[in-house]
Amino acid sequence: MLIFDDEIAIARSTALMVQHLGMDAISVTNPEAFFQAVSDWRPTHIILDLIMPGMDGVEVLQSLAKQGCTASIALSSSVGKRVLSAAQRSASEHGLRIAEVLPKPLTLAALQSFLADNDETAPSPDKREKLTPKAFEPITMADVQAAIDGKQFRLVYQPKIDCATQSLKGFETLARWEHPEKGLIMPDRFIPLAERSGLIGPITDQVVDLSLAWFSSIAGVASIAGHSDLSLSINISARTLGSRDFPDDLELICRRTSIPCEQVILEVTETAAMDDQLAALDMFTRLRMKGFQVSIDDFGIGNSSLALLARLPFSEIKVDKSFAMTASKSKESKAIIKSTVDLSHSLDLLVVTEGVEDRETLEYLQSIGCDYAQGYFIARPLSGEQVVHWMLQQNENRAHRLL
Repeated sequence: MLIFDDEIAIARSTALMVQHLGMDAISVTNPEAFFQAVSDWRPTHIILDLIMPGMDGVEVLQSLAKQGCTASIALSSSVGKRVLSAAQRSASEHGLRIAEVLPKPLTLAALQSFLADNDETAPSPDKREKLTPKAFEPITMADVQAAIDGKQFRLVYQPKIDCATQSLKGFETLARWEHPEKGLIMPDRFIPLAERSGLIGPITDQVVDLSLAWFSSIAGVASIAGHSDLSLSINISARTLGSRDFPDDLELICRRTSIPCEQVILEVTETAAMDDQLAALDMFTRLRMKGFQVSIDDFGIGNSSLALLARLPFSEIKVDKSFAMTASKSKESKAIIKSTVDLSHSLDLLVVTEGVEDRETLEYLQSIGCDYAQGYFIARPLSGEQVVHWMLQQNENRAHRLL
């Protein structure tokens, strides 16, 4: 464990408690020593104070995210609970693994709880999607165009389950870029550039073609595993909303692959829908007329959510993952999820909560009547081949439970 606290006495006493619990520990008091230890020592656990001179904890977290840090991190500070929770959400949305929020003064019991955080929600290194430092280097429009021409994009699929029965309901398609030199590049790095440069259309075309072909190919296995009505969610960008041909082209692909339009869900972010509400209204109405489902993604973090719900023909609301990821420790996050579920059901809309990373959160979603859930607690994004094995394994586990 690496402990970073600018107060020498606290840093050293924390290290002593950790060592008492049988774990190696190093304590540092300045950013230079901290990042040197991260690089050289590669800690599995980090305790980070938020309030420090020179470089505060949020800045440290941002730097750790850029480095692709995979350590389990505990935030520790005497600041108020809401500030700690906000820092936790920030770190989680940067892709870091925040395991605990530990108010000061630290206790031996709190440290034991942190070190015991090795349940099924904690992804082991061999299950993570590997990112190299090169994955965070700048990319250009020419790089994206080369990826399109070379078909360097691959897809993974994250399962979505029914909260009440925990049975499989569908998958969300997620794009990954396998760069020949930089390795794996995540969509938050290349999608914004593709949208700004006008290259999102060809990427969307490739994602739609590949995902629907895959979805069609697993129909037999899904049926054997007892899943004949699965859905497939595909993210579309704001640029796609202006494409007059998109609904017709998508319908044609579904016919060619023998996929009912009703089993395809198009996810669009709240921000994208807000950018051009008239274009969104026209596009979503045409898609719904053809039988496609339309989901508003990242719900709850935009500015005009209620106006969008009243104006646009959505069939599903997807609660932003930042709320589920903090629900176990934040009454505010729980309240927002519950109010969203209640509002959605009053409008005859289904609700999906993403970012579910522990059993407690899933049980909370069950208790408030949320329809569907997805997240690392349920399953990490899987390759097409891994999905088949996962479905068969789930079917086998269900059969054993019935015996």
